[in-house]
Amino acid sequence: MDAHSTPHEIVVIGGGYAGTVAANHLRLRTDVAITLVNPRPTFVERIRLHQFAAGNYDAAVDYGTLLGDGVRLVVDSATRIDSASRTVELASGDALDYDYVIYAVGSTGAIPSSVPGAAEFAYSVAEFEFAERLRARLAEPPADAAITVVGGGLTGVETAAELADQGRAVTLICGGVLAPALTAPARRSVATWLSEHGVTVLEGDPVTQVRQDAVVLTGGTPRPSALTVWTAGFGVPGLAAASGLSVDPLGRLLTDETLVSVDDDRVVGAGDAASPSGRPLRMRCQAAMPLGIQAADAVLSRIAGTAPAVIDQAFKSTCISLGRHAATMQYSRPDDTPLDTFIDGQKAAEAKEELCRRAVMGISMEGRSPGAVVWQKAGPRAARMVA
Repeated sequence: MDAHSTPHEIVVIGGGYAGTVAANHLRLRTDVAITLVNPRPTFVERIRLHQFAAGNYDAAVDYGTLLGDGVRLVVDSATRIDSASRTVELASGDALDYDYVIYAVGSTGAIPSSVPGAAEFAYSVAEFEFAERLRARLAEPPADAAITVVGGGLTGVETAAELADQGRAVTLICGGVLAPALTAPARRSVATWLSEHGVTVLEGDPVTQVRQDAVVLTGGTPRPSALTVWTAGFGVPGLAAASGLSVDPLGRLLTDETLVSVDDDRVVGAGDAASPSGRPLRMRCQAAMPLGIQAADAVLSRIAGTAPAVIDQAFKSTCISLGRHAATMQYSRPDDTPLDTFIDGQKAAEAKEELCRRAVMGISMEGRSPGAVVWQKAGPRAARMVA
């Protein structure tokens, strides 16, 4: 970079899978100044938080091992993006000037206020601090105390299985069916493992109240619960809406198919908090990292004066860990619809562990060599959208 030139100031908001890999990828250009804003000083392996809560894994990674040279980490929370002044306002009272923003704030758990007692008595594993509190709380009741996990999706199943693998007495309550992202044969595989490990699975009977020592289902009868974990539903931070940017019904930043905000062409979305054309990809790490790289490419294209590319993302599988020695891996079509093919048991557990390991390794690789991470593509999504 010319010593007299002014670098392009890029602020990446959110240091999860999408934001961290995006920050590293931006280093493909040398005339950029990259600032990564994150509320905590360490990277969190969110896909392992159920392990962390159960005491089986640390889940925190030093950013020094992940971020490439020249990426500045600011430990703070963004409170507003001011498009008029091109500044990101921070909770500390500071502000960061920007030429471009990558909006990668991720997602969080959503304990509903409509369920009495849920916010007061239920625990979450959606963020590091929530999982940390749950980890501490799990040390209090006896090993045979009744534990309830609410939510039959991937997070709920993995959390219930992790605890059952330790010999805990777990009930998994699904508002609908167990593991709805899977096909019926793969769901049966998951159900079999849970049954063999003592997990009571209740389908189609939502929780209507959470008490300190019980949960109440639609029938009105309390079920004893020394500890209740709520994994049903996800939300996103309200930063985009608070900044006056268009959002979808869940609050995700509304973008076009190149991930550029429909309101401000200097704001680009990535990961769980982006909603391309109001048709967001399913919230998951498998989408977050490719979207992070494509968001960074969109910024680099705008700096270069070229049109950003339409996002191109394909999926391979959905994998649910079942304790430390088993898993169920459901293969999928590129558009994320499930195939009938799946594997389970130890082989699937080894595959899941490798996927988790590669996610962090990929961010580190991108930090050392921008452009190193590749992902499966299926042709631009816009070409496959139905009007």
